[in-house]
Amino acid sequence: MKEIKLPKITFWRAVLVIIWTMGLYATIIRFTKGLGAATNLSDQFPWGIWIGFDILVGVGLAAGGFVITAIVYIFNIKDFKSISRPTVLTAFLGYLLVIGALLFDLGLPYNVWHPIIMWNPHSVMFEVGWCVMLYTTVLFLEFSPLVLERFGFKKPLAFMRSIILPLVILGVLFSTLHQSSLGTLYVIVPDKLHPLWYTGMLPLLFFISAIGGGLAMVIFESYTSSRAFGKELEFSVLAQLGRILVVVLFLLLFIRYKTLSANHALQYIFDGSKESIYFLVEILIGIIIPIILFLIPRIRNNKAGLFLGSVFVLIGFIMNRLNVSITGMARSSGVNYFPTWMEIAITASIVSAGFVIFRYASKYLPVFPEHKPAAGKVEAPLIAAGRSGSRVIWVLGSLLLIVSVGLALEFSSIPKTADVPEEQIESINKVTATELELPAPIEFEKGEDSPGLVTFTHETHVDPDNPNCTGCHTSMFKIKPEKAGAAGSVNMEKLYEQEQCGKCHNGNDSFSVDECEFCHYAE
Repeated sequence: MKEIKLPKITFWRAVLVIIWTMGLYATIIRFTKGLGAATNLSDQFPWGIWIGFDILVGVGLAAGGFVITAIVYIFNIKDFKSISRPTVLTAFLGYLLVIGALLFDLGLPYNVWHPIIMWNPHSVMFEVGWCVMLYTTVLFLEFSPLVLERFGFKKPLAFMRSIILPLVILGVLFSTLHQSSLGTLYVIVPDKLHPLWYTGMLPLLFFISAIGGGLAMVIFESYTSSRAFGKELEFSVLAQLGRILVVVLFLLLFIRYKTLSANHALQYIFDGSKESIYFLVEILIGIIIPIILFLIPRIRNNKAGLFLGSVFVLIGFIMNRLNVSITGMARSSGVNYFPTWMEIAITASIVSAGFVIFRYASKYLPVFPEHKPAAGKVEAPLIAAGRSGSRVIWVLGSLLLIVSVGLALEFSSIPKTADVPEEQIESINKVTATELELPAPIEFEKGEDSPGLVTFTHETHVDPDNPNCTGCHTSMFKIKPEKAGAAGSVNMEKLYEQEQCGKCHNGNDSFSVDECEFCHYAE
């Protein structure tokens, strides 16, 4: 009888079992008892770590897929082809795990398919959803040659290779759209996001920082794969990514400074607040330190040094996404959010699942090229790959010049605030009540049991110190102009349950719904 060998129990396997056990328990609680039982999310703070880390970070770190494939197939720089397969695998896994994480955060996850048939082209989230779906499909097709090659399907493999260029072009298009659109989600909340992170240039900042995070992820995964799986990419190519990262980080730093200056937010950097501390740490760790490291040839041309620089970039990237989605939103929400252990357990389970799948894909599929690492010093192969890296740097350098000129022209038209009193500077990015395009008064149809007519005016319901539309039109009322004023659109039973108008008209924040004469009047 053949002896059955059980898997060897190692420290990391034991840790993995613990993480997945906790994640499974948290998953059961989340889907049987709801978000409230498993998370610290609330109506005041509805997006937490599952959006800030699992979605925003996960999508950003997968950006290496479209960057490297564009370099190889569009710019025709073949020296980077050896790293295209592992980056596509990383991107594909990243998007699959992001979709999985999204199901945890959605209140009704079984409705995730609705955007396919229920179109709302005016919604940023609709555009993001469609681009994620389409780019995940593109990544699946870009990844399929690895499977076809592994099982020897020659004709399908030849066909997939023949359409790789249009697939890459589509991938670049979809990635550019939704990487930037994730930043657009926060452009629409100028009254909620802290000035250190709020800017109309958030879509561009999200896109460029995703390029930096994606390239750093390529370096990170190569180093960890060589240590854990015995797989290794050509170090000469990875060293060129370090040079490219310098250009990307300089571009990012330049735009961050220009947007802070144009928005008159430089004053907040050293004001000693919690936000300023997080901002300074983010910039120092994620941009300044890596730039210094990658500018030193001895560090950039060393495996450990290159890995260290990429780790700093990744930490800074993660901090940026969490600062935008959590730190920068906390003050305006009026609550202090910190994820529960179940939120953390589910996130850790998703991340660890990605590493495990990557390991087995690397083991059974032709992900890494077959080559023997060069012995001795690396200077010679670095020189051989230097021209390719210089071409990419030249392209990115041209982008830096174009963006710089564009920003200079854009910000030159912004009025200065030298004559604005200091007490008004804090609210300079906030729209005033008179600047809001408020709808006309709404005449409500009189119901059968109504004591009188009701006329609603937006002017009396806008806070002059913090005017915005999202205070009411996020949870209390959906914006449906065609139903405005229709009988039954405001339900008195809901008012008494402190919903709709009753959420504020509770006798504390405003007069009670029992005081009918304040709203109803005789004909």
